[in-house]
Amino acid sequence: MNSIKRSKWLASLFLLPFALFFIIFQIAPLAWVAIHSLQAESGWGLANFSKVFESRFYRQAIQHSLEISFWSSVFGILIAVLGSYSLRKVDSRLRDFVNAFANMTSNFAGVPLAFAFIILLGFNGALTMLLKQAGIIEDFNLYSKTGLIILYTYFQIPLGVLLLYPAFDALREDWRESAELLGANAWQYWLHIGLPVMTPALLGTFVILLANALGAYATVYALTTGNFNVLPIRIAALVAGDISLDPNLASALAVILVGLMTLVTVIHQWLLKRSYHVAR
Repeated sequence: MNSIKRSKWLASLFLLPFALFFIIFQIAPLAWVAIHSLQAESGWGLANFSKVFESRFYRQAIQHSLEISFWSSVFGILIAVLGSYSLRKVDSRLRDFVNAFANMTSNFAGVPLAFAFIILLGFNGALTMLLKQAGIIEDFNLYSKTGLIILYTYFQIPLGVLLLYPAFDALREDWRESAELLGANAWQYWLHIGLPVMTPALLGTFVILLANALGAYATVYALTTGNFNVLPIRIAALVAGDISLDPNLASALAVILVGLMTLVTVIHQWLLKRSYHVAR
């Protein structure tokens, strides 16, 4: 009995550094942002939030962030699902190479990624010029919302592959064989067996991709030099800008960003519970 208590005490002691780290670098900044979001020139209140939602400019930033994050996450997870499933069927050497490449490219973001896309898909980019000469496209603007969705999708795919590849271990080969023996085709197998089993992993990956896109700053800033209206750019401009310096308003925008992610997480948990009930 004493040894059990001693082991629990030691475990709690080793957990203390992590708890301190979590409080200092997670809870404290979040509390600071929440408190300062309620401070305005007129005093304490919701004036900063009112200013955000009354401003068409800030509403546009929220809309752009949600649209780019949602569509890049959708395209990213669709490609990642196909890629992860295909990797299960190829030679182990190629599979290991692609996994290593995905691990490397998942960290390829920020200024290098923006520079690479400018070279390839900028107004005079190599790929843009080739597609124009082939008559496939007439014009393409990498610095638009469509261009940013393509850019975001690029760095979503490797992360999606890394997250979804282990999830396919949950699908047993004898389930497919049993379904085929009972007369089920491929679509019926995936509809009634594959997708229900994969639903928790798919929803969890989608939420992570959405959070990854919502918080992205360096890549979009390096590509557009801060001229495209998304939430991270607006927050940074209000914190470090020379003209529109307003840390309290930036805190309100940050709280809205956290609130959006909290809402997505709540919906994710609700869908997970629903999928478990359906599976039962």
